Amino acid sequence: MNNYSDTNLSNLSQTPANQGQRSLKLLVFSVGQLNVALSVDIVKKVVDYTTIYSSGLNHMGMARIDDREITVVDLHKRLFNVSQPMPSHSRGYLVIARNSVGETFGILVSKAPSLQDIPISQIRTLPESYRRSDTLEIASHVTVISQQEGSLTVFILDVDRIVVPVSGVIGELPDLSYPL
Repeated sequence: MNNYSDTNLSNLSQTPANQGQRSLKLLVFSVGQLNVALSVDIVKKVVDYTTIYSSGLNHMGMARIDDREITVVDLHKRLFNVSQPMPSHSRGYLVIARNSVGETFGILVSKAPSLQDIPISQIRTLPESYRRSDTLEIASHVTVISQQEGSLTVFILDVDRIVVPVSGVIGELPDLSYPL
């Protein structure tokens, strides 16, 4: 009942793994003490940190990536009300992804993300009551990854709760030229 296949995120990739077991490729990164992930299907790329323009009043900013302006989200600020601290030896990275309507956005991360292949059977849906009451409402699923040092709990993010899809078609832009 609470397994991955019962969810509203059916667009996440499912790839065959050893012995016919279905798995999901995740890009895992940390936000403070939390470990979070995105499906590789929605990740376009990971780029070095670039200048982010923001008022500083909230967790959203803007950056120019590939000759386009995109929204950048500081998840650390959204979750903990404090900006993502960056290590002194690195300026960090931007994970460039897209939401369900194709809007491109970036997530600020301090350390390089890792790629993990997780069996679908190990992914669980978070209860809706938990999502409604916790600051981690942006996560839809959870998994535990076994590592040599112990286990790593990873929350799988729902991109539509990070950057809410804007419906409707944007009309033609008005002419902003001034007569000479």
